[in-house]
Amino acid sequence: MILVDAGVLLASEDSADAHHEDAVALLGAGIPLATIDLAAYEVTNVAEVRWRDPAAGERLRERIWLIAAFGRLVRVDRRLADLAAQIARERELSGYDAAYVAAADALGVTLASCDERDLVRPGLAALPRDCLPGK
Repeated sequence: MILVDAGVLLASEDSADAHHEDAVALLGAGIPLATIDLAAYEVTNVAEVRWRDPAAGERLRERIWLIAAFGRLVRVDRRLADLAAQIARERELSGYDAAYVAAADALGVTLASCDERDLVRPGLAALPRDCLPGK
């Protein structure tokens, strides 16, 4: 199982994103996927507020519901929120990024992210291409 963050979902929708093809491939690879409930809000914010594209927001949220149906949707609880806060403090991450790291840690899975600076370079996540079968 791979836990995907909102960046991977957004890259799958944005053909101009440098990680678009790899994100599409990862989401369609048949690998069991997970994400966190926060992803629904993050993709809505970007697609519908920044991009002003309600149809994209709807498609992205549908991807999340498919992940929930066929994989896992991690919902916040006290333990996860406390772990995310600890990770945010220790790693100087946003609470949002720390929530994805905490969820992946709690599940014992790899976090896939397009956030090279804050998550991939420090070794907290892998790029979508590095999560594909055979990599």
